[in-house]
Amino acid sequence: MGFSKDFMWGAATAAYQIEGAYNEDGKGLSVWDVASKPVGRVVHGENGNVACDHYHRFKEDIKLFKEIGIKNYRFSVSWPRIIPDGTGKVNEKGIKFYSDMVDELLAAGITPLVTLFHWDLPYELYMKGGFGNPDFSEWFENYTKIVVDALSDRVKYWITINEPQCFLGLGYSVGGHAPFLECDDKTVMRMVHNTLLAHGKAVKCIRENAKTEPVIGYAPVGPVSIPKSDSPEDIEEARKASFSLGGKYFSLSLYSDPIVFGKYPDEAYEMFGDDMPEIRPGDMEIISQPIDFYGMNIYYSAAQPVENGYMDNEYIGIPRTALRWLIDPRVLYWSPKFMYERYGLPILMTENGMAATDCISLDGKVHDPQRIDYINRYLLEYKRAADEGIPLMGYMYWSAMDNFEWSEGYDMRFGLIYVDYRDQTRIIKDSGYWYKEVIESNGENL
Repeated sequence: MGFSKDFMWGAATAAYQIEGAYNEDGKGLSVWDVASKPVGRVVHGENGNVACDHYHRFKEDIKLFKEIGIKNYRFSVSWPRIIPDGTGKVNEKGIKFYSDMVDELLAAGITPLVTLFHWDLPYELYMKGGFGNPDFSEWFENYTKIVVDALSDRVKYWITINEPQCFLGLGYSVGGHAPFLECDDKTVMRMVHNTLLAHGKAVKCIRENAKTEPVIGYAPVGPVSIPKSDSPEDIEEARKASFSLGGKYFSLSLYSDPIVFGKYPDEAYEMFGDDMPEIRPGDMEIISQPIDFYGMNIYYSAAQPVENGYMDNEYIGIPRTALRWLIDPRVLYWSPKFMYERYGLPILMTENGMAATDCISLDGKVHDPQRIDYINRYLLEYKRAADEGIPLMGYMYWSAMDNFEWSEGYDMRFGLIYVDYRDQTRIIKDSGYWYKEVIESNGENL
């Protein structure tokens, strides 16, 4: 069977990680602009002030995307570039930047997929309580309306929110990402609920205001647990573990059951008790606005610690990426399988890729055979899911280009395009040219 004829091959990026121009043309500050400054929070004290300078070089970058053969490009809009204070006055230069980029993509034959929120919360809203403020969902709805009004005559595909597990779990529970806080459960669960409300209001806003019929999704972190064997018992055990709340704020069902089923998992009430958020009449109806697809950001399988110091999906000497994330291609088979069985929505792989220690070789090229092997192995497992009839919309490699990897700074390179941050030179890596052949064959050459 293989991938469908209309399978969407592409790549993804996020605004803060590539754009730079953090204080140009009327842009406001984001929580990342401010919180990454103190020493010790980001490797080498780096930040996204310049990043890949994509704000000034997007036309050059889109030409490279076209050379690679990318058919679909998932990017995020920077909320503070559109509304500097998060609410109030709109920055027309910010609107123009994204409008011009959409035009450039379409002229290159590349379909844009817009992500409304990929972590860069306006700092002024953070100072008003951010995700914890009961008005947060209204702020987000207003922002969504402005972007939809500006772009929906040319943009069909929309993703509301990217990885709430990370910007809430890492940002406000364990303190690993901006704003680097460790809050109590009651505070974080209020943020979870307000974020889900924001998603639901955004979906409704897009449906009611889009100028072309929209296709709307949501992109949480999506890995599941891998069965120990193909026995029915082991598969069921892995399925149960995949949707348990063992990962607390990093769990799948906490952020997905409300959207699809209109209710929190029963386990959430057992785990959080009195710290569960207040659910007002109509909240769950808003949160569970119908979506068209489920986006999945997947790099490695989910797991639990075991006594020998490894996770239960690890073994001594297991292959890892430069970020020390384990390499387990089977996750691109089991994740779509389990997620489709539970939620019944078409699957779009909104992120998958690997960090490596890439460098420019003596011949002036960037040879990254390890990345080619990684994508090949993962896509074979993804294709296995397609062969079983699971509706797979597409695959967005993360990322189109090397970029600012949040608290890891610039050491970790995920891109199909190499970026020399000293002078902003771009070089398409071997993996980019290999991916071009995969796209041209619709994955038949894997």
